[in-house]
Amino acid sequence: MDEFASEVFAPLVRRDWLEKGQLYVRGLLLDGRRKSMQPMAERLGVDHQRLQQFMTSSTWPVADVRARLAWRAVRAVCPQVWVVDDTGFPKDGTASPGVARQYSGTLGKVGNCQIGVSVHAASDTASCPLSWRLFLPAAWDGPEAAARRAACRIPDTEHHRPKWQLALEMLDELSGIGLRPAALVADTGYGANADFRHGLEDRGLAYVLQAGAEMTAHGEDTEPRQPAYGGLGPRPRPRYRSRPVSLRDHVLAAGRHHGRTLTWRRGSRAAMSSHFVLLRIRLAGRLPKPAADGTIGLSWLIA
Repeated sequence: MDEFASEVFAPLVRRDWLEKGQLYVRGLLLDGRRKSMQPMAERLGVDHQRLQQFMTSSTWPVADVRARLAWRAVRAVCPQVWVVDDTGFPKDGTASPGVARQYSGTLGKVGNCQIGVSVHAASDTASCPLSWRLFLPAAWDGPEAAARRAACRIPDTEHHRPKWQLALEMLDELSGIGLRPAALVADTGYGANADFRHGLEDRGLAYVLQAGAEMTAHGEDTEPRQPAYGGLGPRPRPRYRSRPVSLRDHVLAAGRHHGRTLTWRRGSRAAMSSHFVLLRIRLAGRLPKPAADGTIGLSWLIA
């Protein structure tokens, strides 16, 4: 415990900061369901104001501590992938920062909760968060939310941003300290978002994202065509003249004979295998981001 705290809190130059940081971590690890300041302080036998001031008022370098935690997590987990996901934290009241009635995967329904967006390092045997962001719903912006924002000490610079944007910000932050994933995985909440996919491609990150069956794409052999120039205005750009079809239709058209059975690892009772169809497609949709010649890049579709 002392070794861990000394490593991650090394950037804290003041002795009292280091002591309070060690107390806070010890309070999180002790038995007890509630991890807010007062219950933790009671279990530690200290004044809760010491912990409260350390977490809310002190100017210790949060980013440096978070970087050390991320590096330690990567060394411990040896991740094969990073996972982007969001988690709901159910709440009873309306005072907690970012709380609102919104969909929570934890609850499996719409409920009163906070949402945290995370980037986890994961392998077959372990998972550990590298970074978190609290999602701020749009209801927390605007004059009507001013009192709640002030009570929660939310800075004027912090406003609603979509979850995929928070994820990209965390990936940039982790890249800034020298950490990049071998591959990134996420569910359809992120995979169906073209801005998120383009953000990963712009950063040169490999990814495997869940896609909705209703998403549309052109086939591998489909080519854009240049419409005839009528002589007025700017010349038209090359574009795909055929209508894109859903990913489901691409898979059904390929047929089961196109697929193959793949075994990826041995489970607790038997080998884990299934029948897969792998196709090359050109994702269409609202923001396809074609090249200058009108071509949409190829992607692998695994069904």
